[in-house]
Amino acid sequence: MSQNDRFQALVNTAIGLEEKHVCVVVHPCDEVSLSSAVQAGKLNLFTPVLVGPEERIRQVAREHDLDIGGLQIINTEHSHASADAAVAEVQAGRATLMMKGSLHSDELLHSVLCYNGGLRTERRISHVFVMDVPRYDKLLFITDGAINIFPTLCEKADIIRNAIDLHLALGLDTPRVAILSAVEQINEKMQSTIDAAALCKMADRGQIKGGILDGPLAMDNAISPEAAAIKGIRSEVAGHAQILVVPDLEAGNMLVKNLTFLSGADAAGIVLGARVPIILTSRADSERTRLASCAVATVYAESLIKNRAIGK
Repeated sequence: MSQNDRFQALVNTAIGLEEKHVCVVVHPCDEVSLSSAVQAGKLNLFTPVLVGPEERIRQVAREHDLDIGGLQIINTEHSHASADAAVAEVQAGRATLMMKGSLHSDELLHSVLCYNGGLRTERRISHVFVMDVPRYDKLLFITDGAINIFPTLCEKADIIRNAIDLHLALGLDTPRVAILSAVEQINEKMQSTIDAAALCKMADRGQIKGGILDGPLAMDNAISPEAAAIKGIRSEVAGHAQILVVPDLEAGNMLVKNLTFLSGADAAGIVLGARVPIILTSRADSERTRLASCAVATVYAESLIKNRAIGK
């Protein structure tokens, strides 16, 4: 599948779902977030409910010629109240998706984790970038480059579980998970190599399920069959990784931005581990990537509902 088709395939899958999900759009008081919600609604990716100061939202709509006439607006006084009200909508069962507007991610996540019990689950919250990279023959998941700064071993295990669940929910095959470091050998002075070895053993013992794990792997060994062969690394993952697990947020963020700005990759992304998926949009995102993020979240929300229905 060509690069231009990969994100479109995700959008088509989301549009084709029988159930139309409701997404609370938190404080959409700028053109990027409001237009993203309006466009997603027009495409039937989900039904947006706008949560924020009503007059400010309507002013943005007028300034940018956005039609919000048919959309529900939940009026709030300020961004923190918007985040709390959006969480309350999910808690009441009136929404199955959440989308960040023009408030800081930390402010939104504070309400997600704390307000009136929040939207916590047994999982650590984490972020996954879904990358459409030229010259790579598959979608590439990178985690966590946005939420967890220096994750512990147990937190990394949840980060991997979240990414595996997303990969499977999108209808992709059993993911090959590369746990990255600077080298492919275990080095006592490099904690990321020790964590990688422990995570692989956890997978061997059934503590992490649904994917094939290998690590530590350097970036070249993870994605290049030639580099893996030169180093004599033989595994199902080396050279063919679909999920890249980075050592920390700094490494993940730099990797994603390198791929985006130097390699022309597109990066959709969502937050996982809460009761509903959370779409984080950026002013630097193109319309294509924003819609892909909406599609990924919608398909994942559908999977969460089905799994809860059968008791998974």
